[in-house]
Amino acid sequence: MSLSRRGLLAAGSAVGALAATAAGTGPAAARPGHGSGHGRVRTGFDRLAADGYRLLKGQKVGVVTNPTGITSDVRHIVDVMHPDARVNLTAVFGPEHGFRGTAQAGGSEGRYDDPATGLPVYDTYLKSGQPLADVFTASGVDTVVFDIQDAGARFYTYIWTLYDCMEAAALAGKRFVVLDRPNPVTGRAALGPVLDPAFATFVGRREISQAHGMTVAELALFFNAEFLAERPVRLDVVTMSGWRRSDFFDTTGLPWVPPSPNMPTPESALVYSGTCLFEGTNLSEGRGTTRPFELLGAEGIDYRWAAAANALDLPGVAFREAYFAPTFSKFQGRTIGGVQLHVQDREVFDPVRTGIALLVTAKRSWSGFAWRPDNWIDKLTGNTRVRTMIDAGADTDEVVGAWRDDLAAFRAKRKKYLRYGG
Repeated sequence: MSLSRRGLLAAGSAVGALAATAAGTGPAAARPGHGSGHGRVRTGFDRLAADGYRLLKGQKVGVVTNPTGITSDVRHIVDVMHPDARVNLTAVFGPEHGFRGTAQAGGSEGRYDDPATGLPVYDTYLKSGQPLADVFTASGVDTVVFDIQDAGARFYTYIWTLYDCMEAAALAGKRFVVLDRPNPVTGRAALGPVLDPAFATFVGRREISQAHGMTVAELALFFNAEFLAERPVRLDVVTMSGWRRSDFFDTTGLPWVPPSPNMPTPESALVYSGTCLFEGTNLSEGRGTTRPFELLGAEGIDYRWAAAANALDLPGVAFREAYFAPTFSKFQGRTIGGVQLHVQDREVFDPVRTGIALLVTAKRSWSGFAWRPDNWIDKLTGNTRVRTMIDAGADTDEVVGAWRDDLAAFRAKRKKYLRYGG
């Protein structure tokens, strides 16, 4: 099969007939995302496997993945591909938390041989540029495949693992294939501030919005054209069939695997792009509880915070006065007060606006409020404006209004890379 440089696998026949065009103009690319009912979504891997791995024929393949790289019957794609003679899988590359998911936040598994398959597992965490290209070269693969479930937020590091691996694959002369999975919080809208390049870190390499509203395949096409244009990777993406932009994860029929230890449910992902901002404060963001990012608090906070947040009448969400004792991370083993978010109408809920409102009300209702001394909040928001405006007494509408023009420009730019309707 002949493929263009940045092919797009589009929905086709019952066995997933393949079309290749970077612009998504193939015969079925115009109509992905149709269908209804549980079990209707087929991931990029599902469609690749149904086609007999033709896209990978004759290639030594390495896979960048983690525990979320599973089939609909919850088998890991590495365990499925390894014994299959139709694909030559020779290496695995593990991101933060590792390939099998044994490491906590800020950790990885290092270099080892996978006990289940015997395959060599290489560590990509905190590697980029030429050092990561050297890992790909040392592995001996021809094609690097990416299959990881994202959470929909700029500061969720797997999309930057994607970016770094694309850049490194180009340096190493490797081909790159992205197998698509749903954005669990829908792909309807981009929300929040756009990163200022001066604040680029592993929680935000390039200029995208805080909640990007894209799938990993769409992001890969965006990255290759917008940020890697001087040295693009040879890119193919395998789209899903049956997914619509308006779909939340629980409507897809796909099994949820926590993408990281503190993302236990799709509900965690729903609030994450807003409440993860509390990592940049002296409040707990709920790590060490059964409801990370839904529970927020600190010693000395009482009912007044929930009352102040509820008084804003934010769409789709209510706040409950809550007390909890994290088992690790901030305030480990101590009972603290705060709020629990209860999303009551996810169709109108705006996680980023809600996160800003909670920062504003926390600072106003609790005298102990403080930013992390390293101004980590600036890395999470991608600028200094959120912190400095809140410190100056700005309300929620004023802070949100400050990024309106930048967000409009990003939304316009991202349109050409969107591959799903609905």
